[in-house]
Amino acid sequence: MKNSVAGLTLIELMVVVVIVAILASIAVPSYRHHLLRTHRTEAKRALLSISAAQERFYLQNNTYASSSELTIAPPAGLGIPATTENGHYEVAITSGTVTGFSATATAQGGQARDSRCATFTIDHAGSRTATSADCWN
Repeated sequence: MKNSVAGLTLIELMVVVVIVAILASIAVPSYRHHLLRTHRTEAKRALLSISAAQERFYLQNNTYASSSELTIAPPAGLGIPATTENGHYEVAITSGTVTGFSATATAQGGQARDSRCATFTIDHAGSRTATSADCWN
C-alpha cells in the first residue's frame, strides 16, 4: 500500500497569499472610494430637508430662518440637527434673511477625505453648488 500525503506545500500557500494580497490592494481603495461617493447622498438629503423646512418656515413667518434657528423645534425654528444622521456632514445655514437663505453641508470625520466633494450648498432659488461641478449628480 502506498501512503499518499495530501496537503499544501509552503510554496502553494505563499502563491495563494500573494494572489489575495494583489486582489485586496485593488479592491480596498475602490471600496473606500465607493463609500465616500455613497455618503454624499447624506449631505444632499440634509440640504433638501433644510430647503423644504425653510419654505415652510417662510410661509409661517414671512422670513427665512437664520443659523441660530436651525436646531430649534418648529414653529420657532427648523428642527434639523446640525449634523447629518450618520455624522458624515455638518450642516449650517450660512445666510437667512427676509429675501433668501443659503445652507451648506461640510464633510467631517472620515468623509473629510472626500476632497472632491467636501462642501455642498443650496439656496432659496434651488441653486445647488459643490466643491466640484458634478457632485450633485
